[in-house]
Amino acid sequence: MSPRIGLDLQTIIQKAAMLADENGLESVTLASLSQELGVRSPSLYNHVEGLSGLKEKLALHGLKSLHDKLLRAAAGRSGDDAVFAIGLAYIRFAREHPGLYEATLPAQHTENEELLKISEELIQLIIQVMHHAYEMKQEDTIHLVRGFRSFMHGFATLERSGGFGLPVNLDESIQFVLRTYLTGIRENFRS
Repeated sequence: MSPRIGLDLQTIIQKAAMLADENGLESVTLASLSQELGVRSPSLYNHVEGLSGLKEKLALHGLKSLHDKLLRAAAGRSGDDAVFAIGLAYIRFAREHPGLYEATLPAQHTENEELLKISEELIQLIIQVMHHAYEMKQEDTIHLVRGFRSFMHGFATLERSGGFGLPVNLDESIQFVLRTYLTGIRENFRS
């Protein structure tokens, strides 16, 4: 069967990302997506290998988008400013694209070469920003990147699930946490 005219992989992924962001990742099914696109479900098989293939493509799109946001946030910055900027960009991405962000999480447990490659590029970007910001051994950089990712992911996940109920501004909280994290780094590693 030949692909439907006007239906392409990019259109499918964009619509799937929109559905995920609006209604959660679990709402993305071949049936819901085909209904949104105005096609029959079998038409999607010309572009993706079932629901698992669709979710892999969605994860790839999400990781590439997140990488792009962090890269742009770090551009022209250095030191604390660069680390702070990528932290805020990470949270902003998770807020603006909650379903797409959620789609990126299973990418850590995949054998898909493309997903592994973009995941590694994302980690290397954060490592590079940290390594250039502070004079430290590679092993120390990795420890700090793990902490950074834990802060960002934990904050994004708790915020998305409504886990922050106390009456303190969330933007102020993430900025406070980032500043405190960076102060700790500066106390231990001088650039």
